[in-house]
Amino acid sequence: MRAIATAISVRDLRPGDWPEVARIFREGIATGNATFETAVPSWAAWDTAHVADHRLVAERNGLVVGWIALVPVSPRECYAGVAEVSAYVGERARGKGVGAELLAALVESSEPAGIWTLETGVFPENETSLRLLQRFGFRIVGTRERIGRLHGIWRDVVFLERRSEVVG
Repeated sequence: MRAIATAISVRDLRPGDWPEVARIFREGIATGNATFETAVPSWAAWDTAHVADHRLVAERNGLVVGWIALVPVSPRECYAGVAEVSAYVGERARGKGVGAELLAALVESSEPAGIWTLETGVFPENETSLRLLQRFGFRIVGTRERIGRLHGIWRDVVFLERRSEVVG
């Protein structure tokens, strides 16, 4: 467990955390600038998609205030060390360092497991997330223009990656 001076701790996500994780995911969806998803998946679908050893929650005063998890980018062996990052912070906890603590903990857990590249896509309007990712060594690879539609509107996605300095 990773303790933080502001009474936030980061720990492994457990199935019992799903109601709060889903709530935070729903809050992210509602912003219109966090994801192309329009509905929160079931626990079973989410659980199947995310790497079991790399999903974490941030807690404050016993309440889940954010989460981060990895999704494999491909089942091919050559991409075994490449994973996509998903991270969400509850609206009341935004701007309070929760995202940074989650990202630091994820990097800390992924590198010893042999993950050499973390990647993610962010809407360009989500400047806070872009700045945070760059602070943690993510570099902008490029912008995928009009890559998908959200509520009928074409959206661009800034594609970022972080190459480990200790793996690969």
